[in-house]
Amino acid sequence: MTPDLSTPSRHLLHEDIFAMLIGTMLVSLGIVLYAEATLTTGSTAGLALLLQYGTGIPFGWLFFAINLPFYVLAVLRMGWPFAIKTFACVGLVSFFTAHIPDWLDIASIQPLYAALLGGGLMGLGILSLFRHKASVGGINILALYLQDNFGIRAGYFQLGVDAVILLAAFFVLPLDRVLYSILGALVLNLIIGFNHKPGRYVGFS
Repeated sequence: MTPDLSTPSRHLLHEDIFAMLIGTMLVSLGIVLYAEATLTTGSTAGLALLLQYGTGIPFGWLFFAINLPFYVLAVLRMGWPFAIKTFACVGLVSFFTAHIPDWLDIASIQPLYAALLGGGLMGLGILSLFRHKASVGGINILALYLQDNFGIRAGYFQLGVDAVILLAAFFVLPLDRVLYSILGALVLNLIIGFNHKPGRYVGFS
């Protein structure tokens, strides 16, 4: 008998855990490629990368600390299950980005390739997390909160914050690295924009 694909089915716990592991590993590998090529991206990950370049503090510590204020909003906006998953995913990204360089030796990488591959990996990882009602925290939670409570369009707010972070990169990174970063951000957002649409994926948590 052919299953009824029009009826959503809940994700089971082991499916959520598997997706969170795979999703955070993809995001983390993309971030490591960016760090090796001295690139940045938007949201809290991009801010953490810029701070790492400027201060020398490891990305994982910065990323985890920057996301702390957003957990309160995650509870208010999405509820405890989403907040707990997000906390776990942020912790996993912090852990993986700290240890991937020990597991994978990248002697050199061309920045254009790093931008395209890294942006693609992060986009696929974030897409996997979104489909299991999780995220890597950050500005998107604040954007949804502001939209619900103050009528500020979430997409415009997110775009504005990412633009500010990429503009700040001009003061930290060489021009070519900023341009490559913008290209990578485009790849990341196109993957999410093309694939994260209502009705395209029927599973839910």
